[in-house]
Amino acid sequence: MDADRALLSSVADGDEQALRRLYERYATDMLRLLRRLTFDAGVAEEILQEAWLAVWRSAGGYRGESSVRAWLLGITRRRAHDRLRRVVPATVDVDNAPEPADSRADVEEQALAAIGHEAIMAAIRRLPTQSREATMLALVGGLPYRDIAEVLGVPVGTVKSRVAHARARLVSSLQDKGAEGA
Repeated sequence: MDADRALLSSVADGDEQALRRLYERYATDMLRLLRRLTFDAGVAEEILQEAWLAVWRSAGGYRGESSVRAWLLGITRRRAHDRLRRVVPATVDVDNAPEPADSRADVEEQALAAIGHEAIMAAIRRLPTQSREATMLALVGGLPYRDIAEVLGVPVGTVKSRVAHARARLVSSLQDKGAEGA
């Protein structure tokens, strides 16, 4: 954590090597978030580049109130929302979109994977936007609630509430889907 803060401080001082090291550490997480928000690999990669340019320009504005990872994901999310508001995104069948490999998959993700990718993605798509974003950051991004609150710009209690409601809706939806398939 302190190493990341030191790198970001060096980026603020114009150190390109520090930016490269941060990129190596966090670009995959940022791209994974973008792929969930856009479902278009080309657009996701363009936004990723815009996000890193924003990091380069605004590194001096990091206040240290959240982890560097959360700060980077917040910039990424804001860039994506700015871009997607300007352009009508092309529709892509999410069920056919490739899933990025995550070597750090936890037990919850493995259990969800056993249910079936298509059923999970359909259930997530049905969540309200705010719940969907908080859930994606918690489940896919693996962020703690404090960092999600920073990324979304809401209180931690709001994040907890959104994720709890989303999980309840997902469980109910997936149980209903299981009953239909039985």
